[in-house]
Amino acid sequence: MVSACGNQNSSADKQNSTAKTDTATAVRSNQKTILFFGDSLTAGYGLDDPSDAFPGVIQRKIDSLKLPYKVVNAGVSGETTAGGLGRIDWILKQKIDVFVLELGANDGLRGIPVTETFKNLQAIIDKVKAKYPDAKLLLLGMQVPPSMGKDYVTSFKDLFPRLAEKNKISLVPFLLAGVGGNPKLNQADGIHPTAEGAKIVAVNVWQVLKAEL
Repeated sequence: MVSACGNQNSSADKQNSTAKTDTATAVRSNQKTILFFGDSLTAGYGLDDPSDAFPGVIQRKIDSLKLPYKVVNAGVSGETTAGGLGRIDWILKQKIDVFVLELGANDGLRGIPVTETFKNLQAIIDKVKAKYPDAKLLLLGMQVPPSMGKDYVTSFKDLFPRLAEKNKISLVPFLLAGVGGNPKLNQADGIHPTAEGAKIVAVNVWQVLKAEL
């Protein structure tokens, strides 16, 4: 009798274990992917823990709300829009439900013609739409320092809303709003946010991103 009861308990344990596994698998299968495609600002350059970059902060926000999304950080330090265009096909081999585009800052700092930056970003957007027509896109706007010259500064700033309007996609007007130019929220280079700065950047993005989820 003891042996029989033991077998029944063992069988029940296995069934419970199987049920938990099936539930976990179902949760994973229903999980959607948010891909952040960008440069060092996305990658978390200079941070002790790269997960403290704004995509990681957003993942923690998503987890706290128990939303069925996983964040993929596809940031590469030093990336230009041309570099992004060169690797986008490889990135798109994974299924994407939300695509967050953060590129252009390095183009601006190098003085690359705005027309070329616009062309590259448009090509990236076109590839995402072609591969995943149902995916939602979010564009993160950037600005360059006044030292780049008034005409260039204005043209560069305007390219992001023009792109967003042309493609009917959501826009964060300026990714580094509230952080750019603040020594307390940036690393020694004055360009890359500290972990505290990244939290504010994450809020800037989340305010727009949450409506897409």
